Amino acid sequence: MPVITLPDGSQRVFDRPVKVGEVAAAIGAGLARAALAGRVNDELVDTSFLIEQDARLSIVTSKDPAGLEVLRHSTAHLLAQAVQSLFPDAQVTIGPVIEDGFYYDFAFKRPFTPEDLVAIEARMKELVAADLPVERRVMSRDAAVKFFTDLGERYKAEIIAAIPADQEISLYGQGGWVDLCRGPHVPSTGKLKAFKLTKVAGAYWRGDSRNEMLQRIYGTAWPDEAALKAYLTRLEEAEKRDHRKLGRELDLFHFQEEAPGAVFWHPKGWTLFLQLISYMREQQLAAGYREVNTPEIMDRGLWVQSGHMEKFGDNMFMTQTPDERVFAIKPMNCPGHVQVFNQGLKSYRDLPLRLCEFGKVHRYEPSGALHGLMRVRAFTQDDAHIFCTEDQITAESVAVTDLILGIYRDFGFDDIRVKFSDRPAKRVGSDAIWDQAEAALRAAAQAGGLELEYNPGEGAFYGPKLEFVLRDAIGRDWQCGTLQVDFNLPERLGATFIGDDSQRRVPVMLHRAMFGSLERFCGILLEHHAGRLPTWLAPVQVVVLNITDRQAEFAEQVQETLKNQGVRVEADLRNETIGFKIREHTLQRVPYLVIVGDREAQNHAVAVRTRGGKDLGTMPLPRLVQGLATEIASRGRTVMEG
Repeated sequence: MPVITLPDGSQRVFDRPVKVGEVAAAIGAGLARAALAGRVNDELVDTSFLIEQDARLSIVTSKDPAGLEVLRHSTAHLLAQAVQSLFPDAQVTIGPVIEDGFYYDFAFKRPFTPEDLVAIEARMKELVAADLPVERRVMSRDAAVKFFTDLGERYKAEIIAAIPADQEISLYGQGGWVDLCRGPHVPSTGKLKAFKLTKVAGAYWRGDSRNEMLQRIYGTAWPDEAALKAYLTRLEEAEKRDHRKLGRELDLFHFQEEAPGAVFWHPKGWTLFLQLISYMREQQLAAGYREVNTPEIMDRGLWVQSGHMEKFGDNMFMTQTPDERVFAIKPMNCPGHVQVFNQGLKSYRDLPLRLCEFGKVHRYEPSGALHGLMRVRAFTQDDAHIFCTEDQITAESVAVTDLILGIYRDFGFDDIRVKFSDRPAKRVGSDAIWDQAEAALRAAAQAGGLELEYNPGEGAFYGPKLEFVLRDAIGRDWQCGTLQVDFNLPERLGATFIGDDSQRRVPVMLHRAMFGSLERFCGILLEHHAGRLPTWLAPVQVVVLNITDRQAEFAEQVQETLKNQGVRVEADLRNETIGFKIREHTLQRVPYLVIVGDREAQNHAVAVRTRGGKDLGTMPLPRLVQGLATEIASRGRTVMEG
């Protein structure tokens, strides 16, 4: 008689082995209807799972993150079933859950069209209406290979053939359609009511560009129609804010095939980029950092010694000189900073030593992974490394986190989460060193009053890390800043200092980035603000517009006055209507439009209008200068229109 202990501590006793779904029904009809899966002794299982011994059980619904994942994975299976129902020649490959949805890769003789997606989605709804039971069965590896081979599913057979022969293979079927999967899945297709197919893209089999190209259908799934509608609204808003579109419209940057994953910055975009660097330089100087610059190309042996070659070798660009020396284009700045530290004898009195660099790094990313400024092959890190003693880790880490959080607030990000990532499977250094590093970082986070979310196994290969995640204006999360504690790399690269006992010691190395990638942060800013960058960041802060040629001279005087005050200002003196010029510069998201007519020229005044269409009235030129100076200096905390 199994005794089932529920999350609230209460117990249910059954006189026979009982299924998860039956326990849910015994608790209540509403819970039975909502049940998608169960968690038995911390293992996620189907509602059909038979509990034969005493166990802890929680019923998983769509309100549970795990339940939402089950729902999405089951919807991926629904998609695959619908595709093969409509297109029997299509072969299925893999269909995992991703953030906010799922995808499934198919091998098919022709590209799927938008009309195909409509038909597939309609078929999915028919399968939902049929409320087909989802059933699990198990077979041996070899039997499963034969099963899918007989079905003509060579991709599935290839996946299964790579699994050890002694492992059992689980299959899930619904309405005569079967797929390989570990599960769990929803009890029946009727549970899948709120979904939408979003797009089709290309994808290489097993992610290898040497393999054949497959077709990837993306979709999203939610517990109900209201949540789906809210997500699609966010998606629509995200499309409007797409930084690639804004980059073209605002003449900020472009990409082209001759340099995949590398940015061609235009004057206005480069102005924004330089503003970020200038701001960061100011912050880092005040925080006691010393800026350095290290070579972009260094001997391969250094990267072998550091451990980067083993971890990142496949993603590094290599070059060989005529004398057959092999060099690597740096994917990170860390080894270069250790070389700077190693020059000259260091004492404990020299620590902490804070080195920072706006270093250009290069990493190979597959072509299919490139995404505007968000995923590139060449980018600039606002990188820093703090060399310190073990006793200084906490104080330095707290100072770093305070600096990072303050910087994000300056850019309009107030909703920030911090994740703690511990040792990955592939790493350097002993477990004892990792224990020490993880304990030190946890202590620092606690001292800084940080609330942590845990991200197991996602640390850097050389040390644990804190990840700073920003939530933007439409609710999307962006991982930007990082702080990592590293006991490994300094020792591997021979870094030492003379301790207070006159003995050589290995320093601790704190790796720190605030924006992470400046290119990516530019993209995040553009999307967060929908291209309406705060005045202090805007590439063009003010445009002076004359109504007729009679005011051209005064307009130029206004431009010169503002320019002398450090304002990024342009004058539009074209022989166009004032309405035309206002519309054009409003579309360019220029924060302030300054208009001069005869009356303004006579009174040495200006009429001021915001990009949002708000008329701030006519004001003396000195008042405009003072208002702009206050807004820019406060980084938007005080604005003229306020």
